[in-house]
Amino acid sequence: MAGDTYDVIVIGAGSTGENVADRAVRGGLTAAIVESELVGGECSYWACMPSKALLRPAGVVAEAGAVRGVAGARLDPAEVLARRDYFASGWKDDGQVKWLTGAKVDLFRGQGKIAGERVVKVGDTVLRARQAVVVATGTKAVVPDALAGVNPWTSREATSAHAVPRSIAIIGGGVVGCEMAAAWSALGARVTLLSRGRLLDRLPGFAGDLVAKGLREAGVDVRLGAGVTKASREGADGQDAGATGTGGPVTLTLDDGTAIQADEVLAAVGRAPRTEDIGLDTIGLAPGSWLDVDDTLRVRGAGWSDAGTDGEGWLYAAGDVNHLALLTHMGKYQARICGDAIAARAAGREPPVRDLASKTFVPQVVFTIPEVAAVGLTREQAESAGYRVRVVEYEIGNVAGAKLYADGYAGHAQMVVDEDRRVIVGLTLAGSGVGEMIHAATIAVAGEVPLSRLWHAVPSYPTISEVWLRLLETYGL
Repeated sequence: MAGDTYDVIVIGAGSTGENVADRAVRGGLTAAIVESELVGGECSYWACMPSKALLRPAGVVAEAGAVRGVAGARLDPAEVLARRDYFASGWKDDGQVKWLTGAKVDLFRGQGKIAGERVVKVGDTVLRARQAVVVATGTKAVVPDALAGVNPWTSREATSAHAVPRSIAIIGGGVVGCEMAAAWSALGARVTLLSRGRLLDRLPGFAGDLVAKGLREAGVDVRLGAGVTKASREGADGQDAGATGTGGPVTLTLDDGTAIQADEVLAAVGRAPRTEDIGLDTIGLAPGSWLDVDDTLRVRGAGWSDAGTDGEGWLYAAGDVNHLALLTHMGKYQARICGDAIAARAAGREPPVRDLASKTFVPQVVFTIPEVAAVGLTREQAESAGYRVRVVEYEIGNVAGAKLYADGYAGHAQMVVDEDRRVIVGLTLAGSGVGEMIHAATIAVAGEVPLSRLWHAVPSYPTISEVWLRLLETYGL
């Protein structure tokens, strides 16, 4: 595939961008992808894969310790980090590049910048798209102003560090903060977790409460209602390097006037779109902004109008950069829709599939101890959307399979039902092993399975999945 013109040009070779390009090629188009870092993106090297490689050993040890008759399980930090390195491919992208070649997608290394309609520059190379340009640049960690001068960790350093600090202060009680608190505490660091609100505040309250309890039992100092107003690091100029080479200890001043000290501080307060330097200004869009898209992932305000069902838009945005659902699996889902839509429009057809899931039934798993898994809407979200809801709750530990899974199993389930249709619109589970149960709930929610029909899906005994029967019985079936 030679030349500087392609049907589709994708900026960003993370899992989302790779899937867009692959689907476009499968649809009969030519595609090029532009990447300034590693092919495979955040998930492969600094997020999903390395973080779960750090967390899984901790989970295994915790589960072993919860079963009578099993003793002696322990972590070997050096081996855990080596295993993490393996799953991050040693931060080399040879395998991902080989996959692109096999998928017949051309790779251009460098910073991709939009330079007008259907034009992308990569250094001195000018690429032109016959059909579409797709932005799949993802997000980056937000660093609070208070931490700007102390060289803090972000999620990247937290998942790729090659030594265990003696102590870590984590600012932020979301998914990254909770998962990294669990991982590094298990590896031997003294961890302080600071959160202005409750943990996992986008999920029902019981989820964050159980995670806070689990972290505290693991030795994490969890402080809720705590914010940082000032930070300083000894030897931040490199004269007094710490264990990771970023300087000496960090002192954090909290908003109540107290201070804590840690070898490292992790900023885990949110994400921002990586769109500040991709040339959005050349097409009338604001640099650094989230990209608003329709249900085929086409960007609104870039060459098309909402008037009519389909405009002539050529710019698409898939994955985290559109702020719909900042999860790898949702980015891949959007990528499949996006690539298929571009191929269909190139052939003069309507897109075969549109995005139904990104706003309504997004599944996710938080790999803490205990795990948290959720799909769909919380009670508050469902009520805001106009549903007449009923919430059903059940203690997972009362199920026989849970009692066999772990002695003293602690877990909770919450089901949100649309009473008018009698279908589940949301379900949240917290407890050991629930991450492998959430897809059943995703099928029920996405498929809008009536409760009367779902009652005939008999769970195997004795498994934790029997909680499904108990929830339906509690509902009244």
